[in-house]
Amino acid sequence: MSDTEPIRLKPRRIRVVCWSAAIALVVVFGLVATSLSGPTGDGYGSFQRGDQIAMIGLGIFGALGFLLFTRPRVEADARGVRVRNIIGSYDLPWEVVRGIRFDRGAPWASLELYDDDLLPLVALQAADKELAVDGVRALRRLHQAHLDTLAARAPGH
Repeated sequence: MSDTEPIRLKPRRIRVVCWSAAIALVVVFGLVATSLSGPTGDGYGSFQRGDQIAMIGLGIFGALGFLLFTRPRVEADARGVRVRNIIGSYDLPWEVVRGIRFDRGAPWASLELYDDDLLPLVALQAADKELAVDGVRALRRLHQAHLDTLAARAPGH
């Protein structure tokens, strides 16, 4: 991989877990929905078709909630880095990035910005082990290439 080749990073393990959980949730709520029929037990009410549809709908909404956790990704190129977390997206030029951190024990990597903010990179999760480490290294290479370009443009160079 070259120093300026665009990269696209997504978490792997959480995607597998969330898709599996979403499918299981829809199946379970579907099974519950099919078992809802007849009286409620003491004879005062009974389950209707609408109750079954509502249970399936709840399963689908729950599955969509799980799938929100598959949303994170990081895309970067020579111009900057685009971060999409579970909630919120950011498009940052390399000029505002001081460094890329992946502290020991941290659940995910983060961008250290010049205004002393830390922007979490949820797409680079410690659970993905080497995949996350390789992603951080690739981001650091792009960032360093940008710094080298700035140094080459500086007066007196």
